[in-house]
Amino acid sequence: MKHMASYFNSILTEMEGTSGPCMQLATTTNSDLETKPKPQVIYRCKRCRRIVAAQENIVPHERGQGEKCFKWRKRSGDLTEKEPSECSSIFVEPMKWMQAVHEGHVEEKLQCMGCKARLGSFNWAGMQCSCGTWVNPAFQLHKNRLDECQT
Repeated sequence: MKHMASYFNSILTEMEGTSGPCMQLATTTNSDLETKPKPQVIYRCKRCRRIVAAQENIVPHERGQGEKCFKWRKRSGDLTEKEPSECSSIFVEPMKWMQAVHEGHVEEKLQCMGCKARLGSFNWAGMQCSCGTWVNPAFQLHKNRLDECQT
């Protein structure tokens, strides 16, 4: 028994001088506690103010090339680059309030549970964002139908 105690003590003294994975884990945890939490963003229906999504529900996507993705391209050599505009909608994960999703539809409009206003649409096969990127599966909420609120 005494031999085991001295063995563990020798391991602990060896670890004090090194920065092994155990030490890194402890320092990471301490720094995480010291950081300030980011302000939470929630999205509400503009008509009835019901909460429909939060920042952690958003599915990020890489910005596409905007209108270039939608236009028919001639070989004329017109290569004028425009700054891609901001996405006109957000994509979220499927949520409980999305009744059509739970009914088994493949593609349908998304309505607010409170006032039945059309907030967007979903398609399990995917949709193209206004920035040109394909998102699949797509649960799209239009920004002009939502209020973005900081908490």
